[in-house]
Amino acid sequence: MKWLFVCMVVFFMVAPAMAGEDPYVAIVGNDCSAGFVNPFFGGTCPDGTVFGTKGEALPFYFSPKHLQFMLDQTLIGVPVCASGLDPKNTIPEWSFLRYGGGAGCESFLAQGALNQAEVCDITGTGTVPPFTTRGTSTVVARAGNSGFFEWWIRLPKKPSGEINLVFECGVLKPNSFAFNNFDSIELCAAETGERVGPNCTRVEVDPGVSPVQQGSLPKLTAIAYPGPFNSFTPFHLTAFKNPGSYTISFDAVTGAMSNNAASQTLDGSTSARILLKACMDKSVVAKLPVTGQLNACANANIPTVTPALPTCFGGGAESETDLEMGDIIQVRLDIPRANSVDIYCGPQSARLAGVGEAPF
Repeated sequence: MKWLFVCMVVFFMVAPAMAGEDPYVAIVGNDCSAGFVNPFFGGTCPDGTVFGTKGEALPFYFSPKHLQFMLDQTLIGVPVCASGLDPKNTIPEWSFLRYGGGAGCESFLAQGALNQAEVCDITGTGTVPPFTTRGTSTVVARAGNSGFFEWWIRLPKKPSGEINLVFECGVLKPNSFAFNNFDSIELCAAETGERVGPNCTRVEVDPGVSPVQQGSLPKLTAIAYPGPFNSFTPFHLTAFKNPGSYTISFDAVTGAMSNNAASQTLDGSTSARILLKACMDKSVVAKLPVTGQLNACANANIPTVTPALPTCFGGGAESETDLEMGDIIQVRLDIPRANSVDIYCGPQSARLAGVGEAPF
């Protein structure tokens, strides 16, 4: 009898873990590659129309390692497009209009036409649009011009750990593609904030001078919005600085988090800059939101852009909420006019990645 009791105790102790936690990778559109068979869940990712039931993920951007963690959203019940406005969601009207025209679709938006080449593909062909590449068309923010790139991506699983915001854009020295076409990534690759010299060269600096021009770097905003299975007021995500101590400071009176050497609210401010390298992954680790935790959002940090970014919801520090599968993360890069390079980003140049609870 004693052994039976011990076995029952062990069973209930491990029961929560039996549901399973596994990695996920999420993109704009259905999170799988057309024709790919998931080895664990089975089923072949469907083909179809863009932003409908199609498997959107292109193998050019995702290795087989990634693809095995990308699921058909129609299989797990996470819509690519929501069915209209949900009255329980407290999302301002402007944000609904910006992703899907009121339909709530996962979307990619940018300041420019989606007609540029995927410059990271060295096998691409064509000298004018439409180009033939293994990737998607892109939008370019050229040197000396401001711009923005924006992705609206649904979480395919309830996150159980920190959320990685991963960027992979093409970055070239100014006007490289016009002269070198698809050879430019092999000749004139660059990074944001670079000091650019003539003829696809980099200007090196002397000791005591930063090699990165801070004012040229993109500024990052990330906001969580409720999906069909959740209800909360939107809030800005907070990132850990890496490398760092991965500690968070809290205000002794309000309990709100503080922006410091270890963490930063992703509010599009000058303290939320990131450096992108040509065709390489740049990962920002966003803290897992906790219901009731106040972030360090402050209206004074929000830049003035067109169309306008939201100020802090509620006018100041925002309350986080535990996220669920189907919630939307808005990820935005604002490119300053002091940008010194040509930046090419497309619908699959950003993704969410992490560990989440199994959908079944």
